[in-house]
Amino acid sequence: MTVELRSTYLTFPEGRLHVHSAGDPDAPPVLLLSGAGIDNALLSWRHLIPVLAGNHHVLALDWPKQGRSLPWNGPATHERMLDCVTGVLDHFGAGRAALVGLSQGGALALACAIEHPERVSRLVALAPAGILSFPPVVHQFLWLTAKLPLLSRTLPTAMFRRRERIAAFARRALFAGPVADFEDVVDEIAAQVRETGAGSSDWQNASIGPLRMRVDLRPRLPEIACPTLLVQGDRDAGVPPARTKAAAALIPGCRLELLEGVGHWSSRQCPDRVNALVADFL
Repeated sequence: MTVELRSTYLTFPEGRLHVHSAGDPDAPPVLLLSGAGIDNALLSWRHLIPVLAGNHHVLALDWPKQGRSLPWNGPATHERMLDCVTGVLDHFGAGRAALVGLSQGGALALACAIEHPERVSRLVALAPAGILSFPPVVHQFLWLTAKLPLLSRTLPTAMFRRRERIAAFARRALFAGPVADFEDVVDEIAAQVRETGAGSSDWQNASIGPLRMRVDLRPRLPEIACPTLLVQGDRDAGVPPARTKAAAALIPGCRLELLEGVGHWSSRQCPDRVNALVADFL
């Protein structure tokens, strides 16, 4: 299935934000929010955009410093990323929209439903971040990694210069089984690494403090009032399924879909299953 993609660049004080759009601009809007690091809008949503474009005005932003959202000066913190979400909605005249987010994007989708409930009509979060905590020693190691560019960016970028290492990382950390277009995924990641390097995002680095998580949405999840769907792979190496189950229990009326044999990047490992769940829910 193919669909015409349009590109729009929004101007922010720090730089420009790129947004893909597809479908009828008069149709109900849905905003897709991708993950962190080596991700971008098309990497996560390549298979979902054509499915939704038949009935929705689909918007998919490249987060600052990812995809085509370059150059961008200054840190892309949690608050700034939320500004990007509302800025995209404002630009396209979407008073309210459905939000679909993966990992980092899932955390921002949840946060937007908390901070700006009037802007979110429905919410889907795939393996969302922002609901995690770590044991003390692990937490301090992650905080140190986030503080040191050598560990958070230089070494990952050097490692991902080789295609076979990207493939090994994807099999180990992103997927938990066969992926029909695996070689294409590796090629797309390699292209992103060549453009922007690898490593954790500003949002990831800023979300962890020296003693506790700075971004922990769990205390406020009961405030989410819109219809919500959480989608979680049962073999996710990044977001433990138990965390997502606990988060779902905190959101009033939340529906949880656990995908058997699926890892973190469900929208690429099993796009047909994910596309059907999202399209039906929206």
